[in-house]
Amino acid sequence: MSPRTRLWVLAFGVAGVAALLAVTVWRLPPFGGPRHPYGERAVEAALASRVANAVASVNFDQRAFDTLGEQAILFGSVLGTVVVLRQTRDERRVEPEPAGVAGPVRRYALIALPVVLLTGVYVVAHGQLSPGGGFQGGVVAATGLHLLYVAVDYRALKRVRSVHLFTLADAAGEAGYLLLGTGGLLAGTAYLTDVLPLGTFGTLASGGTVPLLNAAIGVEVAAAVVVLLARFLDQAIEIVTSGEEGDRAPGTDGAPGTGGARPAGGTGGADGADGADGPHRTGRGGAG
Repeated sequence: MSPRTRLWVLAFGVAGVAALLAVTVWRLPPFGGPRHPYGERAVEAALASRVANAVASVNFDQRAFDTLGEQAILFGSVLGTVVVLRQTRDERRVEPEPAGVAGPVRRYALIALPVVLLTGVYVVAHGQLSPGGGFQGGVVAATGLHLLYVAVDYRALKRVRSVHLFTLADAAGEAGYLLLGTGGLLAGTAYLTDVLPLGTFGTLASGGTVPLLNAAIGVEVAAAVVVLLARFLDQAIEIVTSGEEGDRAPGTDGAPGTGGARPAGGTGGADGADGADGPHRTGRGGAG
């Protein structure tokens, strides 16, 4: 196919898509008007499924298969990050130095930590009843755990955060969503069809499979965010290459806790510089 022919094919394709979009926009209801065809149907389906939060009904019932794809994207992103940031042969881990934290920061962060964790769990558990859900609550819970990094230092966070367990939880959340979807197949209907009893409207047990799918998403998202942050923090704080150790000596600009640049090769100097050209990283030993 010649370049001119390819351009004509592209032009016809773009024109066809543009025509479809123009017709779609033309037939949309007026903005701010009383007619909302999609919203009315979504709310009607949510009430039929006894789900008080129409958004949760859309995510985990009306288009649950699409949500499975979104979850798979996050799972694949975490998997790719773990592979790319894995420790290589010329790298080793070093114990980070303790970091000083201002008293008010320590107090308020430690007070907020359990509140934020409880809020994340609450948002996940009540996803089918009130605004929020597994995606939002999972992020809240995962970031709340890292208030320990802000309040104390990286070493305290590392003691309570098992990357291995959170990796298993990430996989369990992904697998749980997939397995829940097979319930429809076992019942002789379509994949991800809601086949469980719908329960009483407005209770935690309402919505059939919606709260279970929402919980699987919450576990997967929370664990995925923890694993992602763990890998990035490891690269910034713990993992060093051969020849980089001199840049981490106390009193230098590259020492942990100072936020100074740490060259990836060569011999260390007083300003964190080395004798060879190469990429540089920044790191800190903890909050401060």
